[in-house]
Amino acid sequence: MATPRTDPLSLEVVELIGTVVARYYEEYDQAAAEHSLTGAQARVLRLLSMEPMPMRRIAQKLKCEPSNVTGIVDRLEARDLVERRPDPADRRVKLAAPTEKGRATAALLRNSLNFAREPLAELSEEERRMLRDLLKRMLGEDVE
Repeated sequence: MATPRTDPLSLEVVELIGTVVARYYEEYDQAAAEHSLTGAQARVLRLLSMEPMPMRRIAQKLKCEPSNVTGIVDRLEARDLVERRPDPADRRVKLAAPTEKGRATAALLRNSLNFAREPLAELSEEERRMLRDLLKRMLGEDVE
């Protein structure tokens, strides 16, 4: 395991990343509240707007317990934002999928999030690509 970096530059970068994440979640929670959703409900709806998925995969992506996801999906389903349907590949598995109303709400949420978009607009395409690649590398993902 690598030795943790405690030099001033590394500490400053970690602090800046923490600030960006905190501001993003703050704005996300505010946008969610405007639609009478919790931040967690909005994040599940955003995930499902990209593709339907089973509860277990939602939990993995959000790094939480599947039982928490079940409660969130239940509340979204009660508001007609999400529905459960059989997985065409394995009918024993249920997928959570957004309804038309859910997709529209997810789009409204996405369009109301300016915090990340506005500062990124100040960066050139090359700088945004570099930032993306560095973040992927930090996460151990393949860089294109």
